[in-house]
Amino acid sequence: MAGNTFGKIFRITTWGESHGKALGVVVDGVPAGLPVSEADIQAFLDRRKPGASRFSTPRKEADAVQILSGVFEGKTTGTPISLLIPNTSQRSADYSEIASYYRPGHADYTFDQKYGFRDYRGGGRSSGRETAGRVAAGAVASLFLDRLGIRVCAYTKSIGPVFCERFCEEEIRNNPLCMPDAQAACRAEAYLEECMERQDSSGGVVECFADGVPAGLGDPVFDKLDAALAGAVMSIGAVKAVEIGDGTSVSRARGSENNDPFRMRNGHVEKETNHAGGILGGISDGSRILLRAHIKPTPSIFSEQQTVNRDGEDITIRIKGRHDPVIVPRAVVVVEAMTALVLADALLSNMGARLDRIREFYRR
Repeated sequence: MAGNTFGKIFRITTWGESHGKALGVVVDGVPAGLPVSEADIQAFLDRRKPGASRFSTPRKEADAVQILSGVFEGKTTGTPISLLIPNTSQRSADYSEIASYYRPGHADYTFDQKYGFRDYRGGGRSSGRETAGRVAAGAVASLFLDRLGIRVCAYTKSIGPVFCERFCEEEIRNNPLCMPDAQAACRAEAYLEECMERQDSSGGVVECFADGVPAGLGDPVFDKLDAALAGAVMSIGAVKAVEIGDGTSVSRARGSENNDPFRMRNGHVEKETNHAGGILGGISDGSRILLRAHIKPTPSIFSEQQTVNRDGEDITIRIKGRHDPVIVPRAVVVVEAMTALVLADALLSNMGARLDRIREFYRR
């Protein structure tokens, strides 16, 4: 299976299955001397682990990370960092029945068509649990960005028809839905209660911003920064659309409305508005980078559904097991992690973009 490695210089390779012995990630290209601890990484994993609220799967996993290599005396050595996250609450029997049929909205059918074989225990590599490795790697990337004065923050923008109307960053950690609007969180919880009563699920939107990103990251053709961000976020299993800046609304705007005027402030070039979301021509412009990920409803619902089995027969099913009624809150930190990984890689890739800066570095 190809496609398990992401990044050019700051590179990660995730491995493991939902119901295997463990999951993990190898993070390569991290500069030596970065302070990293298991507690630092655990703080990120705790934000995505299951069983944290009544609106996530009841599967209980500690997601306790172990650093196996690449860190000595609390700092990175410049060698590959290997991170291990054991699985401790597998109930593979919950999934034995689905070996014979294809769940609507899942990768069961496409896996069979590609490989002729699949790990039906929770979806194997296509399970949302694969993102644990991404989050662990994203924690390392975030620590790197923090040293450069760059901060990435993601939160739930909407769940179903309920949208946040105000922003309070402290509130993101105060409610189980990771919404920066306490009133919207209450309305969203009531909406999810209705979904659960109907044995149904909900989708939503995760919004993410990055502050402190310098101008000049990204390349203007195939390696545009916005293309890299969109690809990274779209690689998260449940994401079906990504917007940068004003996103789809630009198709309804006039140029006079969509352009961001430039002005000089304190000797620096700045924009008066940020419809572009911090990226122009595929290159960061120094303003806030803003993106949104549109996430589909959880496909594993408990109501009756129609599908086919591997023998080509039409059947009716009711899915069993432990499933999230909404994926969005646990996806928040995953979107944040993928954004951090893209920015970390772009920063390192940008080191060789200008001769004057290379000469300045080596002639010190």
